[in-house]
Amino acid sequence: MARHPKASIRFDTIGSKEKAVAIIEVSVNLVGHEEEIALQLMKENKRVKSVLQKLGDREGVERLRKYRLLAGDSDTEVTHREHGYVLKVDPQKVYFSQRESTERQRIADQVKEEETVLVMFSGVAPYAIAIAKKKNVKKIVAVEINRAGTDYARTNISLNKLDDKILAIEGDVRTACEPWYGEFDRVIMPLPKSSEDFLDIAVKCLKPFGGYIHFYSWGRNPTIFENAELAVKERMAELAKNYEIVNRRIVLPYGPHTSKVCLDLKVS
Repeated sequence: MARHPKASIRFDTIGSKEKAVAIIEVSVNLVGHEEEIALQLMKENKRVKSVLQKLGDREGVERLRKYRLLAGDSDTEVTHREHGYVLKVDPQKVYFSQRESTERQRIADQVKEEETVLVMFSGVAPYAIAIAKKKNVKKIVAVEINRAGTDYARTNISLNKLDDKILAIEGDVRTACEPWYGEFDRVIMPLPKSSEDFLDIAVKCLKPFGGYIHFYSWGRNPTIFENAELAVKERMAELAKNYEIVNRRIVLPYGPHTSKVCLDLKVS
């Protein structure tokens, strides 16, 4: 997340050199100056065509956040570029984090040739596309409950010429994944909120001999991985499944003393 040098605000930028959207967080001492800050930001960053202000946390099953348009174009759809692929996205309609681009590459590096991969809560398909661009996978299934997210996912799959590798499905993972039980070498669960409630589905989707699950959760310092490890331990005991934590990773900071974390699990 960048820091604006003059206005002392924090902001993310999504998009390209031609058109980008800035998403800002305004501290208490700057309340009332939001529009002035937005105009200054656009003046100093010519590619920024719209500035949105965060109005709260993500809510609901579709993980959407409310925004206020402070300045610029009301059309906030952009084409974001990272690591050799493109992603069309509108942050007002779908969840997307450009700050996880490094994490997407880390996961893609672990995928083996000819694997079958399931991405739960897949959004506009950034994880699926990152993997398919880097590895010769057999198949990736991306499941997203948000209709706009699924529409963008299908658009992005076609834009990156990956229609033969990735299937985007709209639906709740609890029901949409049922036809795919026992089909996957690897399951990715990039939604950190209450992800333990879906571990049973992830396990069922693995092949009978097991596979890998990338489990995301929230952690707080100083015991940053404790909550995630405890949640996994309890769920795997209920499922009578053996597992090994092969890697632990702090993905990115979320707030004071809080971070998004990932446990890479080998399940047998």
